[in-house]
Amino acid sequence: MLEEKEAKRRILDAASPGAVTWIPLELTLDQVLAQEVTGSVDSPPFDNSSMDGYAVRAAECKTGDSLQVNEEVQAAGLDRGLELLAGEAIRIFTGAPVPAGADAVIMQEDVSREGNVITIVEGVVAGENIRRRGGDVCAGQKLLERGDIMTPARIALLASQGIPEVAVHGKPLVQIVTTGDELVEPGAPLLPGEIYNSNSPMLQTAVTGVGGIAVASHAFDDPEELREVLGAALAAADIVVIAGGVSVGEKDFVKEVLEELGVITEFWKVKIKPGKPFVFGRHPDGTLVFGLPGNPVSAFVTFHVFVAPVIRRSLGDSPEDAAAGVGRTSVVLDEAVENTGDRPHYFRGRTENGKLKLSGTQQSHAIFGLSRANCMLRLDPGVKVEEGTTVKVVLI
Repeated sequence: MLEEKEAKRRILDAASPGAVTWIPLELTLDQVLAQEVTGSVDSPPFDNSSMDGYAVRAAECKTGDSLQVNEEVQAAGLDRGLELLAGEAIRIFTGAPVPAGADAVIMQEDVSREGNVITIVEGVVAGENIRRRGGDVCAGQKLLERGDIMTPARIALLASQGIPEVAVHGKPLVQIVTTGDELVEPGAPLLPGEIYNSNSPMLQTAVTGVGGIAVASHAFDDPEELREVLGAALAAADIVVIAGGVSVGEKDFVKEVLEELGVITEFWKVKIKPGKPFVFGRHPDGTLVFGLPGNPVSAFVTFHVFVAPVIRRSLGDSPEDAAAGVGRTSVVLDEAVENTGDRPHYFRGRTENGKLKLSGTQQSHAIFGLSRANCMLRLDPGVKVEEGTTVKVVLI
């Protein structure tokens, strides 16, 4: 039985970033940049007003001074090429280009106006209320690094530079294959002995949550059907994730069918709880194959520990970042937790206000407790952690 750390290392050694593709900016949310991005224009591209008011010369704007208002007006939009003369003020609006000769904008609230004359109520200093060209971004400035994750704010930054598309690593196509005669799709009636298929929607959404594209199919416990379904999955997907059929039962055919289809098994069984029955293999065409336990909690844990890092690696994360997971935080235990087993145990829990409490029963079939969890606590065998201890958890 392989140690967890060695299993993760061997899996990530087999993974690599996906092909680079250029996609429209509005579709890049949560994707990983494949190239550095630099500024193409100064931002702002010209000196402009940050207020509605009057373009003036600061030296002429002491309290009580009066200025003649030019009949021309500069609004946001096309630069009209106006020039401010001595003793004048030009009406200006937020975002509008600052006229030549002006070195400040006085807010409309800081003057009183009668006809075409304004009187200064509160003066300004040079540069006040003017957003200078390049004050935010200069052309040629590095904006984003290779490996940065695209967020709405970063998308806005690149849009402000007139950049319509960026290079990212293409999202991997992950084929989810569930197995079992007892599984029925939600919405259908249950016969005695049947259960609803929770693994398929759980794993599909888990794949989406870490950045992949998920497609699902199901195979009954029949070698011929399993061979057909897995063969199609291997031909189409970058990653195949199989839930169930990887243990040693009489109807657990996954391992032998994968071998028939040319998949080379790298290892089978990992020292982890929940999730000991676990298969990792590679097809000669490069497709990575994961066989997860059929119990939903075991499938969930092994997906997050072993499969999610591969998807993040495909999207361009470094091996170190991919192995670390999406998020970790420190919390204080609200109860004592002990791992009495001989394998590392991922306990499911809920953290609120910096405190952690286990979420219900920790058995591998207990979906309700899993549904209340927002993190996992990993404990090595034989370790007991007392209430009040600060521990690190993996966010899920």
